[in-house]
Amino acid sequence: MLNLLLEPLTFGFMRDALLIATCLGVLCSVVGSYLIVQRQGILGDVIAHAVLPGIAIALFLGVDIFLGAFISGTFSTFVIAWIESQSRVKIDAAMALVFSGFLALGIMLISTFKSKVDLHHFLFGDILGVTTADVWRTLIITVITLLLVKLCYKELLFYTFDPLGAKASGLPVNLINFGLTAAITLTIIASMQAVGVVLVISLLIGPGVTAYLLVKELHQMMFVGSIIGVIGSVGGLYISYYQNVPSGASIVLFICGLFLFTFLFSPTQGILTRPRRKNRSKILSQVSSMKRR
Repeated sequence: MLNLLLEPLTFGFMRDALLIATCLGVLCSVVGSYLIVQRQGILGDVIAHAVLPGIAIALFLGVDIFLGAFISGTFSTFVIAWIESQSRVKIDAAMALVFSGFLALGIMLISTFKSKVDLHHFLFGDILGVTTADVWRTLIITVITLLLVKLCYKELLFYTFDPLGAKASGLPVNLINFGLTAAITLTIIASMQAVGVVLVISLLIGPGVTAYLLVKELHQMMFVGSIIGVIGSVGGLYISYYQNVPSGASIVLFICGLFLFTFLFSPTQGILTRPRRKNRSKILSQVSSMKRR
C-alpha cells in the first residue's frame, strides 16, 4: 500500500502535479464556497469560458496568456452586470448569452490568428504537463487569496449574505464585488492547467457543495471543503497515474463520487440516513397529543 503511494513521487512531473492539485483543492473550495452561498455557481462556468478570447489575444500579441485570461474573465462579469442593469434581461439570461458569446469569440480568434495553441489542452487541461513556473504561480495565487479572505472575512461574510445591508452600512461593496470576481477569475486561471475550462466548474463547486451537506457555517464549509478538495484532486491524480486515464476527468469524477457518497450518507442531509419525514411527523403528533393531556 505504501509503495502505491510513494511510487508516483519518484517522478518530478508527478510531484509538481500533486503540489498543484493540493493547492487547487484548497483554493477552489474557499472561493467556490462564496459562489455557492450566493447561488451564483454558474458564474464560475461563465468566467471559465470567457477567458478564451483573452488567451487568443495574448498569444497573438506575445504577452503572458494568464494576463489576457484575467482581463477577459473579469471583463465578462462587467458585461453581465451592464446587461442586467441597462435592460429587462435577467442575470441568468445575461450569463447564458455572455457564456456562449465569449466562448464563440475565443474559438473564432484562435482560428483567425492561427495561434499555435492546443485548444484541447485549454478545454480539458493537462495537469501532468505543468512546469515549475506553473507550480509557483498557483502557490502564489493560493497564498494571496487565502490571506485576503482571512483578513476580510467579516466584510465578505456580511456582503455575501446581505449585500444591501452591507451597502447601507458603508462597506465598499463595489470593491468587495471586484475582489471576489478577481479571486474567482484567478482561481479559474490556476485551475485551467489541471482540468481545463470545460471541467473547472466541477472543481470550483464540487468540494464546497459537498461540504455544504455536512456543515452549516461558512468557515466550516471552507475548511471541510478544502479537505474534500485535496482528497478529490490528489485521489483523482493517483487514479489517472495508475489507470492511464485523462487526469482532469479523473479528478472531477473523484470529486463527484465524494459528493454522491455524501448526498446519500450525510448524517443530517443524506437521502439514506436523514430522519424520515413520516417518523418526524409521527414524533410531532405524539408530542402534540402529550401536550393536550
